[in-house]
Amino acid sequence: MSAAQATSNKATFSRFHEAVNSGDAELISKTIDEVVEPDVLFHAPAPIDATGAQALKQVWAVLLRAFPDIHVAVEDVIAEGDKVVYRNTVTGTHQGEYRGLPPTGKSVTYHEIFIVRFAGGRIAEIWGVVDVLSQMRQLGAIPA
Repeated sequence: MSAAQATSNKATFSRFHEAVNSGDAELISKTIDEVVEPDVLFHAPAPIDATGAQALKQVWAVLLRAFPDIHVAVEDVIAEGDKVVYRNTVTGTHQGEYRGLPPTGKSVTYHEIFIVRFAGGRIAEIWGVVDVLSQMRQLGAIPA
């Protein structure tokens, strides 16, 4: 895979990231349709039962409802072959129901790492490690 392809893959994911940070559910959904394979394989802890691109849309609907001011800051980007790795810091204020927890008004900061595989310029597979334990501790759902 060429360096140009790795750069193109990073640019595609950057577009997705910009949409995510817009806080606009419609824009996020539209961008997912444009840059993600409909049958994307999504390996991450997500409180949803859908698959493919639909799963990603649901994840973002849930997150935006729970944390309307959610912001994903990219700390590291590593591109190699057909994969791009992202290390992110996520912040938000808990203002809507999340994983059965009523809104607490608490601010959360947690970390995640995603490996994204591209095929034909689109996102085909995603592996994610999200620090849900830290997130739930900060929301008071489990003891510190």
